[in-house]
Amino acid sequence: MEYQSYIYGKNHWHLEPDLKVILEKYWKEFPDHQEDLTEFGSLIGSKAYEVGDLVDRHARPTLIMHDLDGQRIDRARIDPAHRELLKQLATINRPPYEGGSWHHHFTLGYLLADPGLYCTVIVTNQTAYAIHKYAPEHKTWFEALLAGDMWGATWMTETQGGSDLGANTTEAKMESGTWRLYGEEKSFASNAGLADLALVTARPEGAIQGPKGLALFIVPRLSQQGNLNFTVRRFKEKSATRAVPTGEVEMEGSEAYLVGEADQGIYYTLEVLSVARLANAIGAMGLARKAHLESLYRVHERKAFGRALVEHPLVRRDLTDLAVRLAGGLSLVFHAIERFDNAWNDLPPYTSDYHYARFLAHLAKNRTADHAAETTLLAMELFGGLGFLDEVAVARLHREALITPIWEGTSNIQALDMLEAMQKKGAHEPFLDEFIPLLEGVGTPEAHQARQTIERTLGQLATLEAEHVQWYSKDALTRLADAAQVALLYALAEIAGERYAKLAALYALRFLLHEPYPGWAYKDEEIWLPIDIDS
Repeated sequence: MEYQSYIYGKNHWHLEPDLKVILEKYWKEFPDHQEDLTEFGSLIGSKAYEVGDLVDRHARPTLIMHDLDGQRIDRARIDPAHRELLKQLATINRPPYEGGSWHHHFTLGYLLADPGLYCTVIVTNQTAYAIHKYAPEHKTWFEALLAGDMWGATWMTETQGGSDLGANTTEAKMESGTWRLYGEEKSFASNAGLADLALVTARPEGAIQGPKGLALFIVPRLSQQGNLNFTVRRFKEKSATRAVPTGEVEMEGSEAYLVGEADQGIYYTLEVLSVARLANAIGAMGLARKAHLESLYRVHERKAFGRALVEHPLVRRDLTDLAVRLAGGLSLVFHAIERFDNAWNDLPPYTSDYHYARFLAHLAKNRTADHAAETTLLAMELFGGLGFLDEVAVARLHREALITPIWEGTSNIQALDMLEAMQKKGAHEPFLDEFIPLLEGVGTPEAHQARQTIERTLGQLATLEAEHVQWYSKDALTRLADAAQVALLYALAEIAGERYAKLAALYALRFLLHEPYPGWAYKDEEIWLPIDIDS
């Protein structure tokens, strides 16, 4: 194929150095799924990698607005290979609802890690999630979503509000016993033209202003009479994530079905958003891993100044940075997934376990997005000028990674939501209860620094006035996530060996103490070369 990649054609499950260790810690059914993970890893390393590139460069979805008779249909035309692959990828959504766990679901998402392809899958999952928990009367739709026979969507963002859901202007009216939605401003509507069902936020007539006045609705593509139920104004041109059509949707009397209770809509919406944030985090780390793997092969193949790149100290330093970020970020996101898996059946007003899971999701979403952007950028640098060519894999990986800090709420939104979880729900208290003991038992200077970082950061936030606490909250979000990653890597060392203790120390030096990596890391191939690329 014309796509230039070192890891195309390889099984991405077999190439993974850290995930298996982490799954052994968190996913008790993991040993029973080796065969299907191997099969899925083969699909991702071959067909999914190839189709993702094909769609990005040559076969973007296009909007077909009318049929031969001039009737509006507003459908996305996609390449047949793209359509076939999406059907295969639908299996990602099944485990949590069929007796499995979220660990399984997000492991598959991590291996895929193509944001455009994964977005189609994850917004379908969010639609299924809302039906499963709060609208079980729509069981037929739910089963079709899991089977890949229907696709879902989540349409909340509006032009005038962006992340400010409380500014939504879409209105819901009860007319002759049927809810109908009116609004022209759903401006970042992923899966537009593909979706058979969409979750849509709207304000019922007479409801209060602000986010608490929003209800959540299911809007099918076709009305009960078989007519087009909403229209797609256009598809947007994007620098990446081109596999998922993103459009502008208008609703003028769209038939809709209320999800749960109208006055609980904002809670359902934020709950669905928490699922999406975990997906964003795991997808970010999957992108980072693909860039890491591409780099490992490159530095062994490329020679400069008379020797392979991997033999140069500065290249080993860069590989160390990649390994540290990958292990740390992956440990944090799976810890957040574990807490979510234990609490996802909670209902509003939720338990402290759910609020803690949400708190961890903010930390994980924000920091993994940073890791993805930085690791893919460094991978491009390791490729040199070749890495900037559009046909080379790492160039697209970096473009794709740049959406991860934006999707599902920017770092500013994550910081504000973290503050809300702390101030109103005390979500930082179980964080202290869990992570301080983890660090106390280690006894290294780096663990001590991580503990101090947590205590000082939370202590500082507690003393500041409202405006000032917002000013510091984004830095606090990063510091707490970094300290948590140090603790989790030390915890992995107890079950997986000294490599993870070394990674924990290196992470603390790099991100808490802002010190250079020590000289011993230069010679420690176990750190920066975690897989045998010749096997």
